[in-house]
Order: sequence, then structure tokens, then C-alpha cells
Amino acid sequence: MGLLNEFNAIQDDLVRISEQLYHHPELGNAEFNSMQLLVDYLEKHDFAVETGLVDVPTSFRAEFASDKPGPTIAYLAEYDALPDIGHGCGHNLIAATSIGAGIVLSKMLEETGGKVVIFGTPAEETDGAKVPMAEQGIFADVDLAMMAHPGGVAEESGPTLALDAIQFAFTGKSSHAAAAPEEGVNALDSVIQLFNGINALREHVPADVRMHGIIPQGGKAANVVPDYAVAQFYFRAETRSTLNNVVEKVKGIADGAASMTGATVAISNYELSNDNLVTNKRLSDQFLKHLKDISDEAIEPAGEASGSSDVGNVSQVVPAIHPHIGMNDASLVPHTRRFADTTVTEDGQGFIRKGVLSLAGTGYDVLTDSSLLASIQTEFNQTKK
Repeated sequence: MGLLNEFNAIQDDLVRISEQLYHHPELGNAEFNSMQLLVDYLEKHDFAVETGLVDVPTSFRAEFASDKPGPTIAYLAEYDALPDIGHGCGHNLIAATSIGAGIVLSKMLEETGGKVVIFGTPAEETDGAKVPMAEQGIFADVDLAMMAHPGGVAEESGPTLALDAIQFAFTGKSSHAAAAPEEGVNALDSVIQLFNGINALREHVPADVRMHGIIPQGGKAANVVPDYAVAQFYFRAETRSTLNNVVEKVKGIADGAASMTGATVAISNYELSNDNLVTNKRLSDQFLKHLKDISDEAIEPAGEASGSSDVGNVSQVVPAIHPHIGMNDASLVPHTRRFADTTVTEDGQGFIRKGVLSLAGTGYDVLTDSSLLASIQTEFNQTKK
């Protein structure tokens, strides 16, 4: 049986899995039922599964190995949802598609040799598990990693922004704001000066830099000098080196804001950092050949980097792609209920079909064409940091 026949044999199961995830969404690092749903199905198809990688209980590694030597192809599954919205980023489709591609390709291994690995990667929306996975060598034994993301329209795999999520916690001294203001040290004033300093910095950073923050804690009562105040920021840039330079400047601003008021400041990361995604163009081109064969939808060129994802960390240690496949509605906006609802329509089912066949077809090409893998690896070695 070929790839298409193997997909047809499991298509209904993949749709069912996607719909079950949609109806029972779970937040990042709490995706216990979602993980079990995927793991049970992979074990049904003779994958050897290990859960709880890198001390993340809802992560997993599922492997199907042939008796013949060959490359190792990895697919990345995401299955965390968004608060109040559910699967507004389509991770239910991503999970079904990645495990589907892995299962379909595994049926070819008796012919091709090699190995297929599916990684369950929790909490992409917050503390993405791909970050510690990349840091701790989880991808060291794979030759490349792939996933496909749903969107309104199809788009080539492109860049993402490096991201640091940083908290600034200022500690001052409380006092009566009217009777003895001179006895107080206003931590909220430090936060305000931090914002002012960051706003002044905006004129002196590259155009790709993004800095946006909130004040989750700023005092409890207007007649009490706030002795504790917190600001949380996302800082982003096209490259890790640019981002590191910006963050160092911001830390200096924070120290200055504390000095201006007499407060102290504690600086920490409140979420894991994402590196920028470096798309492997050779691998991306091979994927696009399959997508164009399967679908007549227009494929947009990769846009400028805007958001961030922990798949960027994976791309720094192994050749990787993260293309978008369309759901026939250019007006769709991610992280909305309408996007989530679209995942369980015929257009969502179409995404599964296009994604599985394109990802599995690309993996098959790599398993059967050593020159293709060599060109992918050569590009990776030339572009990695």
C-alpha cells in the first residue's frame, strides 16, 4: 500500500482524535488526557512510547524503527489549548496531523529502512517543552523535524522572532501616602520609570524589535505607598543576538528605575525563552512540492517574522520546517473561537489530509534519497548559529 492508501485507512481515526481534542481542551502542562489519547493510538500502531521527557509529565517520544539502517524522521505534535478559547491555534489539528504523518510513514519503513519518531511537545503557548528538549539533547538522534500549522491560507515555512519573557519585581517601603509619604519608597514609581525608559529606548533599537508589557501588580490601595510592584514584558527580535543586546539595555534601565526611587529590583524570566526559527529551505521546498501536488490552493511566500514559537529552538539544533496549510478562509484570525470552530469543519479535515500526506511524503523522500538528506544537512550546517 502507498502513502495515500495508508492515510485513507486511518483518516477517520485522525478526524476523531482532532475532534476529541477540540471538545476537551487542556491548557499547557495539563494536557494529560490529550497526551494519553495520542499515546494510546500510537501504541496501537506499534510505536514504542516514553512519556515524561525533560521532567514535563505530558510530553512523550514515540518511536517506530525498522530493521534496516537509515535516517530518523521526526514529527512534532502540539496539543495544548488556550484559556477560554480552546483550540484557537489549531493544536488539535497539529496533533492529529503529526501522529498521522508518523504512522503513515512508519508503514513504509520495511521498504525504506530508517526510523520515525513523534515528539509530544506540551505548552507551546507558554512554557514550550521544545525549549528544554532542545537544550537537553532530545533531538540529537534525529536527522530533521517537521510540523505543519493551520492558517486561513497556506504559507511557506518562514522565520519567527526570538523571545524573552522577563519580569521586573520592584521592592520599596510602604507608608501612609498622605500622613507620612516621606517615609515610603514607591515601588510603582519604579515600574512607571521602567516603562518610560523602555519607551525612550524604542527610538534606538532595530525595526524588528518588539517590546510590550503589563503591570500585573501595582499596589492595593491609593492611600498606601506601594512597597511591591511588578512589570512583565515580552521582548522579541529577529535574531537571538539582537535580542540579547536589547535585553541587556533593558536590564540597565530597570536598575536605573530602581535607583531613581530607592527601590530594589529582581529580574527573572517568567516563561522559557524562544529562539528564532531558521527554516531549512531545502526541506521546505520538498514539502511544498507535495503540498502543491495534493492541493490547488495558492501558497503565499513566507512573511516577515511576527510571532514566536519554541519550534525555533528545535531549528537551532536540527533541520526543521513549520509551514502553514490553509483552511480556505483568508479572514481567519488565530487565537479566536471562530478559528477553533473551523478546525472541526470539512476545511479542518482537509488540513489533516493535506498535512499528513505532505509531511509523510517529504519524510519518504528523505528516507529514499540520500542526496536530498545531504543537501538538507549542508544547508543546516551553513545557517545554524
